[in-house]
Amino acid sequence: MNKTFKLVIVGGGSTYTPGIVKSLLDQKDQFKLSELRLYDNFKERQDKVGVLVKKVIEMFDPEVKLVLTTDPEEAFTDADFIFAQMRVGLYHMRELDEKIPLKYDVVGQETCGPGGLAYGLRTINPMVEIIDYCEKYASKDYWIVNYSNPAAIVAKAMHKLRPNARILNICDMPVAIMRNMSNILDCDRKDIVPDYFGLNHFGWFTKIRVGEEDRTEELKDYVREHGYMPPDDRSEVRHNDASWKHTFDNAKNLMRMFPDYLPNTYMQYYLLGDEIVKHSDKNYTRANEVMDGREKRIFQAAEQYETTGEIDMTPFFTGVHGEFIVEVAMSLAFNLKKRHLVMVMNNGAVKNLPDDAMVEIPCYITKEGPEATRVGEIPTFFKGMIEQQEACEKLIVEAAIEGSYDKALAAFTLNKTIPSAMVAKQILDEMIEANKDYWPELK
Repeated sequence: MNKTFKLVIVGGGSTYTPGIVKSLLDQKDQFKLSELRLYDNFKERQDKVGVLVKKVIEMFDPEVKLVLTTDPEEAFTDADFIFAQMRVGLYHMRELDEKIPLKYDVVGQETCGPGGLAYGLRTINPMVEIIDYCEKYASKDYWIVNYSNPAAIVAKAMHKLRPNARILNICDMPVAIMRNMSNILDCDRKDIVPDYFGLNHFGWFTKIRVGEEDRTEELKDYVREHGYMPPDDRSEVRHNDASWKHTFDNAKNLMRMFPDYLPNTYMQYYLLGDEIVKHSDKNYTRANEVMDGREKRIFQAAEQYETTGEIDMTPFFTGVHGEFIVEVAMSLAFNLKKRHLVMVMNNGAVKNLPDDAMVEIPCYITKEGPEATRVGEIPTFFKGMIEQQEACEKLIVEAAIEGSYDKALAAFTLNKTIPSAMVAKQILDEMIEANKDYWPELK
């Protein structure tokens, strides 16, 4: 493991970047970087975050060369790994994704419901652009590890538009839930072996083992009473806001109604949508929480550091988010065949779902990519839920590729968070106007 790597973070201006960099440098003895490049089309924002990233490098591995750039050739030339975490439209567009649906008493959430469909339509073409840069400039064995949301839609679109791209789509939400599970079961997260099936942000844990010991029923009993809230205050900063605490707590209601499997927390938006809307503030959504919280804190910290040279970086070292993407990259780099939950084409893994569904299941991560495990058949309720959501995502991808208003409307209508075709049309038409600078034209 003496090889060194050139790594690019796309969306270098993200407030998560310092935490990801810290997770990378924590592994310098096994996964050594020679060069770290931050790439973003918003130079001013990236420069501010770059101040903190420079500090992280000074703290943990000053040998690493840091490059901040808005130039694709400079960013991607000979790159081995590309971590993609784009937020197209930034938090202004996320705020609209959340607030437009809420006007119609529909779930307002960044990756689920109409907000997720809107976000997907903004992200598809920029991700194609990143892949094309990699094909043109990067190492021939490059890997893109993609965190950009909504990951299910991005993954499905890339499989259609760039089927030969070396891209692995991942999500940290199951891992964040497993972190809480490990606190509940008093074990290390890395000792948890999950069985899981679904789509991204739309799935269920079927079995939880700690090493060889099956602890599923014990965990189910706990979640029915307490959700995924740990028995003490152990929790990652990123998921410590009131809205996240409510999300983890709400898992108990899902578990009580559908006791077969442990739910991904995002299932609350599809199964408890009316309750979510009832308890939402239509004028102050999660986007506002983030802008007034993490966003403000990190840019204030950058200014403080530039002014005084003093800074406490600890609040920005988001553990599981950065750890997971680095774990996956290391398994790709060194053919470790580690078992992780990632997104792959179904191809029979879930026997009674379409082969072209982009499922999230356990896979072994090799140097050639993910090797899927076999899930077998799933029960009718879960199959029906997934097929409806998968059809919705397939239609929104086709709408983006074909510029089809009709397919976009069909996708919005199929989404379980939206109660009728009339409401779907109202939301879609308002979102078209809000996204005119980002979406492909829909005719």
